[in-house]
Order: sequence, then C-alpha cells, then structure tokens
Amino acid sequence: MLPPRKHRPTNGTKARINGFAIENNCRHSVTIVSSCARRKVPTHLAFSFRRAMALQHPIHFRRRAVRGFTLIEVMIVVAVIGILAAIAIPSYRDYVLRGQVVDATNGLAAMQANMERHYQDHRTYATADGVTTPCATTPASGRKVGSFQLSCDGDPTATTYTLQAVGSGTTNGFTYKLTHQNVRSSTTSAWGNCSSAWVLKKGQAC
Repeated sequence: MLPPRKHRPTNGTKARINGFAIENNCRHSVTIVSSCARRKVPTHLAFSFRRAMALQHPIHFRRRAVRGFTLIEVMIVVAVIGILAAIAIPSYRDYVLRGQVVDATNGLAAMQANMERHYQDHRTYATADGVTTPCATTPASGRKVGSFQLSCDGDPTATTYTLQAVGSGTTNGFTYKLTHQNVRSSTTSAWGNCSSAWVLKKGQAC
C-alpha cells in the first residue's frame, strides 16, 4: 500500500521580503496584503509586500485607480455651465455697453460747447464767414468718439441745431441726440427709447 500523500494547500503562497519568509493562505493577492498586515507582519513589511506584488501584477493593482466620469456627472456640468452662461453673458454685454455709451454722451457735451463757441464768434450756428459749423467739419473721422460718430441731425440754422451720436459695431442701434435747448433724447435697441433723457443702462426709466 502506498503511503498517504501529504496535503498541500492549493492557495498557499510564500514570499521572502527583507530576509523574512511570509506564508499567505489567501486566495486573492489584494487580500494577501491586508490579511498579512493585520495578522503576521509589521506595517512596513506589509507595505513592502504590497509593492512586490504590485510589480508582479501591475494591471491588477492599478485597475482600481482608473476612474472616468459618468454620464450624469457630465450632464450636471453642462447644465451648470449653461445656467451660468445664460446669466453672465447678458450681464457682461450690458456692462460693456454702459462703458461705451459714455463716449457718446461725452462727445455730445464737447460738441455742444464747440457749437456755442461758434455762435459767439459768428452769431449763428450755421456755417458762416467761411468757417464750417463744428458738427459738419471734415474729415468725419475727426468727429468720431469711440464707436460713435458725431454729426448734425439736419442743417443748423442761425438759432437752432440738433447734434447726434450714432453708434456702430457693438453699439449698433444706439443713437443719442442733444439740441440747442439742451433737450436730450435716445434710441437704443437694447434698453428702449426716450424722448426726454439719455438712457444709459438697462431698466432706466425715461
């Protein structure tokens, strides 16, 4: 009769770390390190064992570190960006326009002073004595302030005039006017119209 064969555990493994023999009876390599760290070896040896196993099975140990974004997370981010854009972009555009319309109002005030000076010298707002009325001087580029073009709204007379600043580019659709009686009016494509004041911001009452 043959002697009985000695039973060898199929899931037993041995590893040698820093001169110490460590026996592990765990089936999975991930469990090997955790159980050994708790039961058989000090922490620094368990850490060395983990590093050794990671070098032998790099894919198995690094698989858990790879993580992407779920569809729900991507949709939440897109929704937040859309909400912020819907609020921020119109507010930023109004902020930029408020800074640009100042060029129109300042230009009209300066042109009004030139018209009064012309009247004191020639007793008329119209072209006289070979001197062109200030709101019609050439070239027209000399009457451009920012994105607004200053000009006469009609021909000045001896006692009346109307100045206007017409926007272009980002201020297209914005027109501000000023008369010899200091009556102000405005036509804006974004903030509404007013026949008795300059509309300088969104929501301003006429």
